[in-house]
Amino acid sequence: MLSMFGPISLDLYLPALPALATDLGASTSAAQLSITACLLGLATGQLVAGPLSDQFGRRPPLIVGLVVYLITSAACAFAPTIELLVVLRLLQGLGGAAGIVIARAVARDLYSGRRLVIIFSRLILVNGLAPVLAPVIGGQLALVTSWRGIFVVLAAFGIVLLAAGVFGVPESLPAERRRAGGVRDTLRSFRLLLGDRFFVAVVLAAGLAGASMFAYIAGATFVLQRLYGLSAQQFSFAFGANALGIMVLGQVGARLAHRWSPHRVMALGLLMNLLGAAGLAVTVLTGLGLPFLLVSLFVMVSALGLVFPTSTALALADHPDRAGSASSLLGLGQYLLGAVVAPLVGLAGEDTAVPLGIVAVACSLAASAIFFGVALPALRRKPIAEPDDLDGPQPPA
Repeated sequence: MLSMFGPISLDLYLPALPALATDLGASTSAAQLSITACLLGLATGQLVAGPLSDQFGRRPPLIVGLVVYLITSAACAFAPTIELLVVLRLLQGLGGAAGIVIARAVARDLYSGRRLVIIFSRLILVNGLAPVLAPVIGGQLALVTSWRGIFVVLAAFGIVLLAAGVFGVPESLPAERRRAGGVRDTLRSFRLLLGDRFFVAVVLAAGLAGASMFAYIAGATFVLQRLYGLSAQQFSFAFGANALGIMVLGQVGARLAHRWSPHRVMALGLLMNLLGAAGLAVTVLTGLGLPFLLVSLFVMVSALGLVFPTSTALALADHPDRAGSASSLLGLGQYLLGAVVAPLVGLAGEDTAVPLGIVAVACSLAASAIFFGVALPALRRKPIAEPDDLDGPQPPA
């Protein structure tokens, strides 16, 4: 549930985004800034929550983040202007970031090697339920309530998670494994991680591939509903189909991890992502119909089910003692790059899908270039241990 923060916060209100823009008298780009603000919060909040969880344990920063998320979600429902909503969405993302980064760090506390790839693939299955269900539920909620009511639902989700965090999440980082030293040690950890060529290349490749999805998230509402005439409910089902693809490919990746090394699975995912993005660009530039658009989007987005679990396992593999900090930089790369590209797809207004195609293919192409041109050569110079023992360290009873 903690790993659902990003998809739930971003996707639940997407079917109501055009209505939100109309209600607040905002332009398409201004409404999309509410997505960008949440992405920025999700990105920068991980830089704080990750290192704090390495120092104080996983639970304290998690509880604080959940409280912030709950309060700001409720406040979003009463925002009178688009400017205030954007600020609140930033704070909402900051709170939700703690759940995302700590969920990954807990997994790294308990597992390693190929087993870690399989665990992250299972998290993708659970996490994939959020983008499948969120737009579908959001589309149905749009029939009975306004976009403000959807934020009330997000606040209720925050209440459930806060209760689960307080009563149901045990501490996975023993006191003897925590890092002391405060800010200085945090900066030292970041410097060490950023000096690891392979780590940085994997983070950038995963972040750029993810940015193609965030471009789709930001632009798909207006492209599919206003250009191609889908209703909010039809859009929610189309959006959910792509999320279902992420879930399916995530489980395919878990099976491949039994026989393939993680970097081979990630390479396959990046190539699929690039293929789908190229198809999207061709579709919007040549004016092909809705079926071509939907198939291209499906391939591009589904491929991330292979990219995200393997990139996470690869990035955290060499840094078990800095799992929180490494996880925070990984999340920063994904959400910060997403925040940068999200407003770009709306710069030309809501009457064209060309910016969406160009941004998506540029991000996917850059991701493949970095992985094949930088990460793989670095991997050959510094092999990563990939134990055959699929059981790995077991969680405490």
